[in-house]
Amino acid sequence: MQLSFQSNPIQTGRERFLAGCQRQATDATPVWFMRQAGHSLAAYRKLRETHDILTIARTPELCSQVSLLPITEYGVDAAVMYTDIILPFPGMGLHTELDPVRGPIVHNPVRTLQDVEALRCSTAEEATPFVLEAIGMVRRELANQQAVIGIAGGPFTLALYMIEGVPTRDYSTARTLMHQEPATWHALLEKITTVLISYVQAEVKAGADAIQIFDSNVGILGPAAYQQFVKPYAQRIFTAIKQAGGQSIHFGTGHASLLEDMAEAGGDVIGVDWRVDLADTWQALGFDRSIMGNLDPTLLLAPWETVQQGAVDILQRVQRRPGHIFNLGHAIHPGTNPDYLRRLVDTVHTYTGRQTD
Repeated sequence: MQLSFQSNPIQTGRERFLAGCQRQATDATPVWFMRQAGHSLAAYRKLRETHDILTIARTPELCSQVSLLPITEYGVDAAVMYTDIILPFPGMGLHTELDPVRGPIVHNPVRTLQDVEALRCSTAEEATPFVLEAIGMVRRELANQQAVIGIAGGPFTLALYMIEGVPTRDYSTARTLMHQEPATWHALLEKITTVLISYVQAEVKAGADAIQIFDSNVGILGPAAYQQFVKPYAQRIFTAIKQAGGQSIHFGTGHASLLEDMAEAGGDVIGVDWRVDLADTWQALGFDRSIMGNLDPTLLLAPWETVQQGAVDILQRVQRRPGHIFNLGHAIHPGTNPDYLRRLVDTVHTYTGRQTD
């Protein structure tokens, strides 16, 4: 069964994705997956036997190679760059590593106003030229057939990592500093925002069609704290992406109580996780922006019939409203069957209208 809708001309993946970002008609619902470049792909696992994550991310040839794998393997409409949100940290003077199990580790965490003042605001060209080179390589290889998505961390999430030094359950050290020393917090967010503006604009200039801002941990805040301590900085970052000519995706998790504020902060597309009903949330936010999501990634560990039904349920509720970009509610789990991802892309495309050979 397919949804009934007015036929549209066949589009490339890039055209389909960009039309989705701009709430325009598409020949089928665009689809891509967070963390699609890695985990479940055999070629990626082979590469990881000899290279750590940051080495791949910092080597343009390797980064582009991994970023392109899902295009041929899954048939997605966009390549998302295999980069990490902590890549700008060394340019700011932070001694950082990425533990594949624990996550980002900062060996000289930021805890005082003096620590903040010592941070540098290097430009993206100075601190992360390898990211920009990799984006250009992917853009040339795709030849405008699929979109290119750059990524960056959200200001709140990056501040948490900088202050805590290691990922924690509730980030109590960072949240305590935010409330007890607001001047230090705002000084830090000011520097993070300056660096992020340079970073996202350089990504667009290098060839990224869209930038996804991962404020993944923002859901631990309440609305009042978000409005006071995060929202003004997020607004500046999304304005900068728009000024550079790129599309933007605003993503978080566990953030149902913040969705209206996050939508006001910016983003052509609002990413929602599996904890909310996509159609109801979209109606509450208003249909003047696109929405992305939101299949529970753990469904992909279930039998294929469960995966397919979950996808169809979402598509039936959206009813081909312009502006839906299909994705998971968060990242692909490492144990996901790659064949399920191929079949999921085909299901979304064919169910919403695109005919396949």
